[in-house]
Formats: sequence, C-alpha cells, structure tokens
Amino acid sequence: MHIEPGVVEGAKIFLSYATAVAALGLTAKLARDAIRDNGGVMALALRSLLTTALVFCFFEVLPHHPVGVSEVHLILGSTLLLLFGAGATAIGLAAGLLLQGLLFAQFDLPQYGMNVTTLLVPLWGISLLAKRIVAPGTAYVDLSYKQALALSTAYQGGIVAWVAFWAFYGQGLAGENLAAVVSFGLAYMGVILIEPLVDLGVLAAAKALSRFSQGPLFNVRLHHSAS
Repeated sequence: MHIEPGVVEGAKIFLSYATAVAALGLTAKLARDAIRDNGGVMALALRSLLTTALVFCFFEVLPHHPVGVSEVHLILGSTLLLLFGAGATAIGLAAGLLLQGLLFAQFDLPQYGMNVTTLLVPLWGISLLAKRIVAPGTAYVDLSYKQALALSTAYQGGIVAWVAFWAFYGQGLAGENLAAVVSFGLAYMGVILIEPLVDLGVLAAAKALSRFSQGPLFNVRLHHSAS
C-alpha cells in the first residue's frame, strides 16, 4: 500500500498532511480507549512496542510487490487488531511505517502522510465494524470464518479505496492511471483471500495456548467477552 513517489506532487501533497493529522487523531482516541478499557497505560505500551516490531517485520520481511500505483503487502491489520487491540495496532502501524521509512526507505517519507492515512483510517473503520458484527458475549478466539472475512475484507477494501483516491487525486482519471489502479486492486484480492485464514489460524493457536496468550501483552477481548 506504499504510494509510489510522484503519484501526488506539488501543492496537492498538503492534503496528505491534513489527513495524516486526522488519522493520528483517531489513533490518539483509540489509544485513550485502550487505556480505559483494555488494560491501562503499561499494557498499551507493551503491546505498541510489539505491534511496531511486527509491522516493521511485515514490511521488510514478508513478500511485497509493486503493482500499478502502489505495492501489495500482507499487512495483517485485522490480525493485529484481534490480538492486540485497536489502540496498540494503530500505534504500531504508524510507528512501524515511520521506522521503515527512516531506516530503509527514505524515498517513502514524503508519502508518509498518505500511507499512514491509508493504514489507519480503515483500521478505525474495522474497530467499529467489530463492535457491530461480534456479539458482546463472544471472545475473539471464537470468531467464525464469516466474521474474520468481513473484518479482513473491510480493512483491505479500505486500503484499496484510499490508494485509488490518492492515485486519482494526484494523476486524474486518464486511462493509464485507471488501469494502474485497477491492476493494484485486483492484485490485492489475493491478500483478502489469505488474511482471514491467517486470522483464524492465529486465533486457534491463541485459544489452544490460552495460558500464554493472556495478560498485558494481548487484547483483553481475545479471551473474554466485552464488559
């Protein structure tokens, strides 16, 4: 989902600064909610360090390929949300992306506002969706495939929508740009097919290893119903 350099240039890039501020504001809200409802400050700090390390590894280690106007990554946003909560996941996505840019991809730093918006706004969306489709009495380790698919599809669909927005905003609706956006969207369908299976596999492991997957490192909701 890294927007390619040159897609949005000049004065147009200032919009990405505004959307990034809004996205980071959502992150602050999710972090505040996590402190209040999901273990407190220390738990959020520990989970955020873990999610930052995981996101950095996802970007650097997992396969990723440039397609059209962006890159196809296996980001596992819904997986991180289920395991660690929305607040820690949002912090991890923002920090991991920034760390990758500072250490290995300085050419991506001008696009940081666009990329962080693309990651965080869909995450906020699926945090709301999870409250609607997962009953308060259901722990996340008991999610169905349909629920995991809905969360993953919503997250990845949000990423594709934001990438398309930045591409059309920066380069217009010319045929070549439209084809590049479509090719990226089609390539991302593979991620939508894989991620729900990863979610269910990780949740099954967490359930089987429940004695190790509880405590301050993990989302309270992973094994417990909502209060």
